[in-house]
Amino acid sequence: MKTGARLGLVGVLGLMAACATSQKQVVTMPSEGVLADAALARLAQAAPPPPVVGSPQDQADKAASARYVALEDGDRWLLATSHAEVRPPLALQHFDCALGVRLGSAETPALDRMMGRIFHDANSVAERVKARQSRPRPIADDPQRRPCQVVSTAGRNSGSYPSGSAAVGAAYGEAFAVLEPDRAQAVRRIGHQIGVSRLVCAMHYPSDVAAGEAIGQAVARDAAVTPAFQADVAAARAELAAARRSGLTNPGCVAERDALATVLP
Repeated sequence: MKTGARLGLVGVLGLMAACATSQKQVVTMPSEGVLADAALARLAQAAPPPPVVGSPQDQADKAASARYVALEDGDRWLLATSHAEVRPPLALQHFDCALGVRLGSAETPALDRMMGRIFHDANSVAERVKARQSRPRPIADDPQRRPCQVVSTAGRNSGSYPSGSAAVGAAYGEAFAVLEPDRAQAVRRIGHQIGVSRLVCAMHYPSDVAAGEAIGQAVARDAAVTPAFQADVAAARAELAAARRSGLTNPGCVAERDALATVLP
């Protein structure tokens, strides 16, 4: 482990929290997204079921999850701790380095509104799929397993499939790719890494994350053609441009780069 990178990452977590509370007002999460209920139901119905208990895929998931114990307390673990927050506006700062800005250096109500709606729809689809069947989380299958975040008893015993956080992360990545096509690869990578962080955190199995990412991508694809999303695009792009003109960037980008370079088990 690189001690300097680890200390830098610890620092950036604090900076992100301070930025969210001091430079941006807390946004009330939207009670609805941009997709109609019928569209959400259709996307949920299209999601496959989780692996059957004891099946080769289930066993492979559990073996892969067990290997992630090796990352506990390292740089990638600390980044996963940060990624556990997926609600805007704070979660949008996960994309600072990919975007080359410091979100929080300018007011971004249109961007926050757009991503709040994306959060609502991606999470809603994931929750509908979870309601069909229950798959225990890694930290429930193994009560001795450490999560990288504070988890209540109800949270520990809640459904693992699909990963709602992976769905939201992937949807954010796709939405940012629409806003900034030149940075599409970079923002999609971060959206994917938010899902990877759920493996590091022992909150989900690989199949859960893969299913969540597929949901997030489908939600973003359908949302992008709605009038509500398109109405926010121009304003959100202008807000990102204003943040870039501030000249401020996230001081934790070097630490993030080092953490993302961690070889996964």
